[in-house]
Parts: sequence; structure tokens; C-alpha cells
Amino acid sequence: MLMQAPTPTPAAESEAGQPMSVVIRQRLQAARKRFHANDNIADFVRPGELEALLDEVTGKMQAVLDSMVIDTAHDHNTDQTARRVAKMYLKEVFAGRYVHAPAITEFPNAEHLNELMIVGPITVRSACSHHLCPVIGQIWIGVLPNEHTNVIGLSKYARLAEWVMGRPQIQEEAVVQLADLIQDKTQPDGLAIVMEASHYCMAWRGVKDMDSRMINSVMRGVFLKDSNLRREFLSLISRGK
Repeated sequence: MLMQAPTPTPAAESEAGQPMSVVIRQRLQAARKRFHANDNIADFVRPGELEALLDEVTGKMQAVLDSMVIDTAHDHNTDQTARRVAKMYLKEVFAGRYVHAPAITEFPNAEHLNELMIVGPITVRSACSHHLCPVIGQIWIGVLPNEHTNVIGLSKYARLAEWVMGRPQIQEEAVVQLADLIQDKTQPDGLAIVMEASHYCMAWRGVKDMDSRMINSVMRGVFLKDSNLRREFLSLISRGK
């Protein structure tokens, strides 16, 4: 009888001389999965490998600092900056790429709720995928449930938003991703999302305009068909600003 070879462990793969980023990338390519900046790749990162990836990113971030002629060996302010920045990207601001979606408990709509529900403002933090500058703003979510809609806790909307926004993004795509996720989990008659955010790629660099905001929306189901419902949603969130 032929014995199946054991699945290589992260340590075994590292001993093969491959950087962890190459190992993970090869898995993605073998599965023909996309790995753009705003994609989640948690299914292809095995336990313990994020730490190995953190070590790799630390070394490359140190090379960036060296290339910018920063004397991290003698500057007490930057001697651990490479590690801090690597940890910030992998485990905080871009964590939505490397961890699975938060666990969301769904409940049946036992009371047959069918009135407009709005959650927000939810403060969200992301980064533009063009310059990796912060994108900080607020999201409002409107849901019109039906008797078959799954009900989730209010805090879970914030957790889903944080998970989606925790990747390098452009705002237009981020809101669509969040809408797809909530639509899939709750199956409402209507879903509306509005996001308003400051983009530091405009405020910190370029035109250096501190006051501009970007606002965009996604409307699904009855919010597209019923102009009165759409006006009610927009009117209610404007009062909360």
C-alpha cells in the first residue's frame, strides 16, 4: 500500500530555504486564488507562519530604512522601528488580510421584524492601496429585514466592517466588499451602506487638503427600487452626523 506523504510543516518549508512569503504565494498560485491587496488570504496561512512572515517583513523593512540612509544602529528612536512597523502592518492595520472573518452568531427573525434598522456611525480605519496612507471615516448600515432574514448583533456589524477595512483598500471597493458580506450573512430585502472618510493621501501629501472627504454608497434590493425608503435612510443618517 502506498503511504501518503505527510503535509510539510511551516518549519520544514522554511528549512527548504524558501522565504515564508514565497511559500504562501505558491499555495495561492497553485489554487489559482487572487491575492490582491484587499483580498483575505487566511485560508493559505498555516498556524505559526504569520510569525515567520513577521520576521521576513521586519528584515525587509530594515532594508528600506537602510536605503533611506537612516542610522538605526545609533538612533535610539529608530533602532526597533523595522519590527514595530512590520508588526503594525501584519497584525493591526492589515490584519484583515491574514485572519479569518470574525465569528458571527446568526439568529432567526422570530418576531418577523420588517422595519428599517440603521447601525452607525461605525468608525473605521483602513489604508489606501496607492500610498498606504490612512483612510479614517465612518460607516452607516441600513437593513430592511424580512421574516427569513438572519439577525445578527449590532456589534457584529462593527466587527465585520473592521475586518473588511483592515486591508489596503480603495473606498469604493471596500464598501462593496462589506455589502456583499452582510448581504450573504443576513439575506435582507434591502441593504444600504454609506461611508464618509478622510484620505491622508490627500491630506498628508499631494494637494495637502485637510478638509476634503469622500462619500460613497451602495444600495441593494428595495433601497434601489423604493425612493421613499432611500430618502428615509439618508435623512436619518444625516441627523446623526
